[in-house]
Amino acid sequence: MPAPSPPSQNSPETLKHSVPEDVLGFLTGTFLVSFGLFLLQDSETVTGGTAGLSLLLTYATSAPFEVLFVVVNLPFLALAVWKKGWSFTLRTLLAVCLVSALSALHPRAIGSIEIHPVYAALAGNLIIGVGLLVVFRHRGSLGGFNVLALLAQERLGWRAGYVQLSLDLAVVVAAFAVVSPPLVLLSVAGAVVLNIVLAFNHRPGRYLGT
Repeated sequence: MPAPSPPSQNSPETLKHSVPEDVLGFLTGTFLVSFGLFLLQDSETVTGGTAGLSLLLTYATSAPFEVLFVVVNLPFLALAVWKKGWSFTLRTLLAVCLVSALSALHPRAIGSIEIHPVYAALAGNLIIGVGLLVVFRHRGSLGGFNVLALLAQERLGWRAGYVQLSLDLAVVVAAFAVVSPPLVLLSVAGAVVLNIVLAFNHRPGRYLGT
């Protein structure tokens, strides 16, 4: 009987992420997301998803973003348990908690900075998009609309970036009630940048690591 051939270099067995890789991936991805959110919050611009909703509530109530981000995500974590299982949900909860903790760290480490709103909106969302890609590729998400977008991609074949773009724009439009119209328009441009990053880089079957 011939011996089984060794796994191909590109097979899932070869490409599976190790535990240290997952840990480093989660720390890297959540750090990038939280830093992007720090840029947005410092310039009073917003983004989409539950992060954007949490920023809006922060501006409206002065409640800490890091607390609101966890609270807003709780209903979506329940959805994640139902549709994606406990492994995905626990990874998502970990990512949400890391973003929350790191979001509290940046203002203390850096302090208040003067940053042009155009730069903050575009650079902040670009950094958030890259951070989300890292978290996605280690089988997690940041809850909220990420869960809905990933479910739509897996069940219906819709690209996660395009699904999230529609949901994010709805949140950004709601920002007219809280921030000035010029900042809302900048936030729309930033949300487009974020979702272009996801749409062009997060496609089914493109990335084989698990």
